[in-house]
Parts: sequence; C-alpha cells; structure tokens
Amino acid sequence: MSEESALVQRVAELQERLRHAEMLNHQRWEDVLALQQHLVPRNGSLGDGTPLDLQLPAIYNFLPHLTAGPDAIRPAVKISRGRSGATMVLGVPTVRREVQSYLMSTLQNLINNMSPEERLVSLIVVFIAETDLSYVMAQSKEIKEELSEHVESGLLEIISPPASFYPDMDHLPETLGDPLIRVKWRTKQTLDFAYLMMYAQSRGTFYVQLEDDILTKPGYITKMRDAAYNHIANKRHWMILDFCQLGFIGKLFKCVDLSKFVAFFLIFYNDKPVDWLLDNMVSTMVCRNDHDPKQCRKRVDTIWIHYKPSLFQHVGMHSSLKGKLQKLKDRHFGKLALHVAHANPTAVVTTSLKSYKNYNLARAYQGATFFWALMPQKGDNITFRFTPPIRIER
Repeated sequence: MSEESALVQRVAELQERLRHAEMLNHQRWEDVLALQQHLVPRNGSLGDGTPLDLQLPAIYNFLPHLTAGPDAIRPAVKISRGRSGATMVLGVPTVRREVQSYLMSTLQNLINNMSPEERLVSLIVVFIAETDLSYVMAQSKEIKEELSEHVESGLLEIISPPASFYPDMDHLPETLGDPLIRVKWRTKQTLDFAYLMMYAQSRGTFYVQLEDDILTKPGYITKMRDAAYNHIANKRHWMILDFCQLGFIGKLFKCVDLSKFVAFFLIFYNDKPVDWLLDNMVSTMVCRNDHDPKQCRKRVDTIWIHYKPSLFQHVGMHSSLKGKLQKLKDRHFGKLALHVAHANPTAVVTTSLKSYKNYNLARAYQGATFFWALMPQKGDNITFRFTPPIRIER
C-alpha cells in the first residue's frame, strides 16, 4: 500500500471511529431520557406540568414480556475482559447440536487465520444461545480450557441470554404455513441475532455475523477491514459488505447501523427467517414499488456489496434444526488447504473412534489427509506406539 493510500485509509478509519463515538454518546443521552421518562409523575406530565402528548416506540412494544426489568435482557453468563474499540467484532452464535458440534474447530480456524496484529484489533463474541445454564457453563468451560490464552487476552469472550429474553415459544403464531417447530427455530434465530448485535454494537467499528460451522482464509480480517475503509474513503454509501454468498454468514455491518437492523428484526421476528428479513429491509430502503425486480436488484447491489472470492465457507452438514441436512457450499470460496502434513516419527496408531469415510487416523498420521471422527464417547482412545520408542516432551 502506498503512503498516499495508507493516509486515505487512515482518514476513513478516523471518520468511522468518530461516527461510532457519536453513536455511543447518543446512547448515553437515550439513557438519560429514559430515566427522565421513568421519573415522570403518573398523571402523564413533566415536572413543570407540561403534558406528554406522545411516546416513542421501544423494544417493549414488540417484546412486552421484557418489561419485567433490566434482568430480562442482561446476559445470564458473561465471560469478558472488557475489550472495546475493536476494529472487527465477530459474532458467533452457537446452539446445542444433536449430531455434531463444529464450534471449537470454527473458533480455532478463526483465530489461527489471524495474524498477531489482527488479533489485537479484533473481538470474537461467542453467543451460546441456550437457556440451560448447565449446558452453557459446560460449553464455556470447554472454550476457556481449549482457548484460555485468547480468553485471557480479551480476543475471545462468551455470553448467553437470560431465559426471560424470549417470549413464550410454545404459543407463537404459525406464519408462512410453517409447522410450529420450524416457526420456533427461525423465530429464535432472529431473536438470537438481534441480541448478539445489540451486545456487539458498542464494542467496535464493524460487526461481522458468522455461524458456528464455518472455515475462513488467512488474512481475512485485513481483507474485510481494507474493503470497508476503501468504500468509506471513496465516499460510497453502503449498508452491508458481503464476504460469503450463503445465508447470513460473512455479512459485515458498520456498528453505527446495527440499531436499524435490530429494530427491523424485533418488529418482524415471528414473521420470516432472519435472512429474508435482511433482504426485505434493504429492498425497502432502495427499491420503488413501481419498478421491476431487476431495477430493484441493481439498487440493492449499490448498498449491499458482494466481495469475491468469498472469505468464509460453510462446512456443517447437520443444521441446528432437528432433521435438517445443510449441504450448501459457497462456490466463490475456492479451494482451501484444510490439512497441513507433519513429519511424524514411525508409529503404529490405533483408535476406538469411528472415522468418517476415508478420513482415518492412519492416513492422517501419514500426512495424506486429516482425521475426522464421528460421535466421540467417554472412554474412547487414540494410541500411538512408536517404533522404535522415542522420548516425548510436553
């Protein structure tokens, strides 16, 4: 990057950080106004006797069960070093999966593909979207044990929602002709994304929505940052930078814009899947009703900008919706080396774990592929018998 280009990008960065600071200041004013409204006498007038003729809508209009108090939205679990001012906030929602969890490999991949410098300006928020505290604590413990360095550094933090955040999920209106089980699944996903966005909004400049079963490429943080600042420097108005062609994966937003999306999602959370709502909101912003769909698509493409090649790939086979297989792949991601062979000493390797297809332990040890095991259980083992014996150091 030339000195001039670096200066232009730096100016764009400062502009966006200023907008974010102004947003945070505005949020503090909203807190003051909310407190003032709370102190208004019951007769509906201000302290000087002036009557209140109107009231701004709030989240409680769409989720009235949250009026129970601040604990209704306060995280039930929060493990955080309090990192703020990040350039990139990565939101990783995760739920309990009946067949196979991809969360730990996803987090390892996200971190391993960051440079040391990128880790200093990033924040990964793992949102365990479950209300069973025993499960949440067990999952949190696994993350803290496996990735303790990154939890301690502040790169990685964990939150979970309170049960009181959700409405009565067993009595939702059935919309779009979907059965209740699917309505519950997509409604909860929309609420989960909204909660995660609300939490992330104040933590950094840009927010990227991810999932818990993905792969990415080395240097992805810098590529996303440069793309965002280049568009800002060129004074191109945009709402979404899209780094994956599938669903909601890899969608980058300015944190100052997140409140608009959250409000839209909370109004229509029971009506459509969250990725459909995203489409609807953007088309509402730029499309005319008297123009054909092609014109609408062109207008949408001016503020929803697609980046190629894609930086994220979906790898999970089993959806969080029970019984649903998810085989979609992003064809713009390209090929990625998923396995790096090591020069291992001679050994006989055995395991009680069942391998998937030909991704077995012996071939992985030989450097031909990686080892993919299915449904590990307590008591399963992997044994390496070195021939000849060797001294092992930790």
